[in-house]
Amino acid sequence: MKISFPIMGNSYIAFKQLIRDIGHEPLMAPMPSARTMTLGTMYSPEFACIPFKILMGTYIEAIEKGTDVIISSGGHGPCRAGYYGILHQRIINDLGYNTKVIVFDSVIRTFGDFVKKISWLLDEGKTGWWRFATVFHVVWDKLMALDEIEILSFHIRPYEINKGETSRVYSKCLEMMDQAENRVRIREARDACFQLLHSIPQDKSREPLKIGVIGEIYVLIEPFANLDMQATLGEMGVFTERGTHLSNWTKDNMFMSRHQSRIITAAKPYLRQMIGGHGINSVAETVLYAQRGFDGVIQLAPFSCIPEIVAKGLMPKISRDAGIPVMTIFLDEQMGKAGMQTRLEAFVDLLQQRRQKRLGGAVSW
Repeated sequence: MKISFPIMGNSYIAFKQLIRDIGHEPLMAPMPSARTMTLGTMYSPEFACIPFKILMGTYIEAIEKGTDVIISSGGHGPCRAGYYGILHQRIINDLGYNTKVIVFDSVIRTFGDFVKKISWLLDEGKTGWWRFATVFHVVWDKLMALDEIEILSFHIRPYEINKGETSRVYSKCLEMMDQAENRVRIREARDACFQLLHSIPQDKSREPLKIGVIGEIYVLIEPFANLDMQATLGEMGVFTERGTHLSNWTKDNMFMSRHQSRIITAAKPYLRQMIGGHGINSVAETVLYAQRGFDGVIQLAPFSCIPEIVAKGLMPKISRDAGIPVMTIFLDEQMGKAGMQTRLEAFVDLLQQRRQKRLGGAVSW
C-alpha cells in the first residue's frame, strides 16, 4: 500500500522510514512549491488558513503520484485543525479520488481510536505490534536527531563567516540522516553532522540579537509556509530559537511532559485555560524568552487562526510587563519573500536601536 503524509520541516525523513519499516511503500509528495500553493488555494474554501491550503495542495500532488492513503494529525479546541481531515477527505472525494485520509489525534484524548488506526496500518502491512515498537524507537531517535541538528544550525548561522554555508552544510546533513536506518547509524550520522556544523568558520566575537519565534506549529516548522524566516534572520546575523519542534510536540501529545508543565505555569498570569492550537504556547514562550533576556519575539500565525488571534490580543500587556518587543506576522498565500524581508529588517533595526539605547542608559518600550 502506498502511503503519503504532510511535509512539515525535516520530519518527512523520519516518517518515510516509519512507513517503510512497518511494511508499506512511502510515497513522498514533492516539496511544497508555488504549484502546491496554487492547487491548495484552488480547491480549498476561501476562509481556510494557509496550513490547510498547503496540505490540500500537497495531498493532491501525492494523489497524482498514486498514493492510496494519506496519514495526518488532527487538533482540538477552537483550532479548526480538528476538522482538517474531514474536509480534506470530502474535497478529495469531490475531485473524484478514492484516496483515504487517516487522521491521528492526541493519544491522551483518543487512545482507543489511536490504537484502532495503528492496528489497521499494521494489519495491512502484515506487521505485528512488537515490530512496530522496535521501528518506533528507531524512528523516534531519528526524529530527535533531526531536531537537534536543526537547532544547532540555527545557533551557528548568525556566527558564520561565509554567508549561506550553514544552509549548505545543513542540506548535506539531511541527506546523511536520510541514509541512516538503524540506531547506530543514526547516532553516527548525528555526531558527524554536529562535527560538520561546528567546523563551519565562525566569528564568535559577534553579539547577535536574540529573537524567540513563537506561533502555530505548522507555520513555525515548515520553511515554505514561513518563507524560511529563521534561516533569513540567521543570515542577517540574528540568533533565533523556537520552543516548538516536532519531537517536543509529540511528547506533549503523548503525555504531560515537563515542557508542557512549564508552559502552563508561565502562561497562567495571562491565560488560564487551553484555547486550542498553540495559543497558550505563544503566550508562555513570550514570557519565558523575556526571562531569558531575549531582545524580541516574533509571532507567526496563519491568517484567521483563532488561538493565535487570542494570543496576539494578550501580547501588548505581556510586552509591557516583561519588557520585550513582540511583532506578529500573519501568513497567507499573498505573503511574499520581499514583504517578509522588509518586515524582518525593520524589526531587527528597531531591536538594534533599542539595545544601543539600553546600553547607553534607561529606555522604555
